[in-house]
Amino acid sequence: MDTYLAQLPIAPPDASAAARARDRWNSIAKPVGSLGALEDAIVQVAALTGNDSPDLSKRCVVVLCADNGVTQQNVSQSGADVTRLIAANAVRGISSINKMCEPVGIDCVPVDMGMFEPLHMDGMRDLRVAAGTADISRGAAMTREQALQAIRTGVDLVGELASQGYSLVATGEMGIGNTTTSTAMTCAFTDKDPLELTGPGAGLPKAGVRHKAEVVRQALDANRPDPHDPLDVLAKLGGFDIAAMCGVFLGGAVHRVPVIIDGFISVVAAYCAWQLRPECKGAMLASHLSAEPGAAVLLDRMGFSAIIHANMRLGEGTGAVCLVPLLDMALNLYVTGPTFADCGITSYKVDHKVGDQ
Repeated sequence: MDTYLAQLPIAPPDASAAARARDRWNSIAKPVGSLGALEDAIVQVAALTGNDSPDLSKRCVVVLCADNGVTQQNVSQSGADVTRLIAANAVRGISSINKMCEPVGIDCVPVDMGMFEPLHMDGMRDLRVAAGTADISRGAAMTREQALQAIRTGVDLVGELASQGYSLVATGEMGIGNTTTSTAMTCAFTDKDPLELTGPGAGLPKAGVRHKAEVVRQALDANRPDPHDPLDVLAKLGGFDIAAMCGVFLGGAVHRVPVIIDGFISVVAAYCAWQLRPECKGAMLASHLSAEPGAAVLLDRMGFSAIIHANMRLGEGTGAVCLVPLLDMALNLYVTGPTFADCGITSYKVDHKVGDQ
C-alpha cells in the first residue's frame, strides 16, 4: 500500500462513548432497540466522535463533479456536456440536490474534480486533477499518482469542512458515465459478469444496457486490474469523482466526522476506501439501497444494511440527504426523550442481543 494511505491516522472507535450512548437509548421509555438501525447510527456516531451527545446540526453534501472519457462509447442517454450543466445548476442552487437539501438545512458544496471544461463560477470549488479521465474501454482512466492526488483532495476537504464546524457530511457526485466506471470497478472487485451487474444508469433501454455491459467487459479486458490492489482498480477503471469520494470516506475516519454513503457510485467509493483501510468503516453511514444492481452486492460485502429502500437512482447525493431528517428525529428523541424513571415505568429488561452492532 502507498505510504500516504498506510499512515493515515485513523483512531479506533470509542467503546466507552458507544456504551454510554447505548445505555441512554435503553433508558428511554420505549421498547428496547425499537428504533433499530437509527439507534445503531447514533451509537456509531458517538463511537466515532467520542461524544455520547453528538450534534449533527451543521451538515453539508459534497457534490464531486468529474467527466469520464468512456462517454465516447455512448454508454449514457446524455452527453458529457450535461455534467457541466448540472454542476452549474448545483452552484446556482436549482439542481435536484439543492431542492432536497433546502427543507432540512443542508449546505451544498459543489467541487470540480475534473470536468472536461472548468466552470468559472463563484461557489464552485476548483480542485481539478485533470480535464476528465481517459476512455476506460481502451486503457487506464488515470495514473496511479492522479488517483492518489484525488484521494488526498477528498481527505483534506473533510478536514477543511471539520475546521468550519461541519459535523456531518453527505456524499454526492455528478458525472455522466459514472455508473459505467462504477460497474467496471464492481466487476473487478467481485469477479462478477458485467451483464449481471450493469444497470440502466440514467435510464438506458435494454439494448443500451447490453451495449454498456460490453463496454465494461472491454474495459476489464483492456486494463486487467488487480482486485487485490484497490488503488489499481480505481486508477484503471474509476473516475476523479469516485477517487475523491474514496478520500472523503477516509477523511471522515481521520477527522472523526460521520460520512453518509449515497447510491451506487458512492457505494463503490466507500468500498474502495474500506478495502484500502478497513478501519474507516466506522465513519460510514449507509443511507439507501440504489436501484443499480451492483450497490446491493458491495453493501452486503461491507456488512451494511441500507435504511431507506425507495428504488432511488438519481445521484447527486439525493439519497444520502434523505437520511438526515431521520437522524434528526432519532437524535431529538435520544437527547430529549423521557426516561422510564421520568414516566414512573419499570425499565424493560435489556437483552444484549437486541441492538448489538
